[in-house]
Amino acid sequence: MAIRTNHYDVAFEELLRELRRPYVAVDERRRALVRRSSIKSFDFVVYSERGDNLLVDVKGRQFPRGENQKWVNWASQEDIDALLEWETVFGGNFRSILIFTYHLASPRWWRDHSLVWEFRNRRYAFYGVYARDYAEYMNTLCEKWNTVSLRAADYRRLRRDVLDIL
Repeated sequence: MAIRTNHYDVAFEELLRELRRPYVAVDERRRALVRRSSIKSFDFVVYSERGDNLLVDVKGRQFPRGENQKWVNWASQEDIDALLEWETVFGGNFRSILIFTYHLASPRWWRDHSLVWEFRNRRYAFYGVYARDYAEYMNTLCEKWNTVSLRAADYRRLRRDVLDIL
C-alpha cells in the first residue's frame, strides 16, 4: 500500500477519486527490478476513459514562481528515463506522463484554469505532458542536479488539461 504524505500527490489522488477514475497507487519507497536493474517508481497507474492508460509521475509545483511568474516544469533526467522504461515494460495501451500539479498561491490565478481543484484549503491546477514529448523537447536545466525542463513555449504547446487526459 502506498502512503501519501506529499500534498500534491494526495490532491491528485483525491481528484481521481472524485472523477471516479480507476487507479492503482504505486509504493514509491521501493524500486522495482526490471531486467536486472532498478528503476525509479512512478506514482499511479490510471485507467483512462479517453484513450491509453497512464503511468503517472506527479510533479508538485507552486504557481506562480519567481518574478516572471513562471510555469515551473522541471524534472530529473532519471524521472524521464524511468518513465520511458516503464512505458516499454507495460507496452501497448500504456503511456507515461508527467502530471504537473500546481498549488495556486493566490486567488488571482484561479480563473485562468479550466479546472481548479480545492482540497484541504488549497487550490490546484493540473496539467500533463507525455514523457516521450517531454524527452523530445527537454533541455538541461542543471547538470549538477541532473535536471531537465521545457522552454515556456514548448511547455504551453505540449501540456494538456488533466480532464482531457483522464
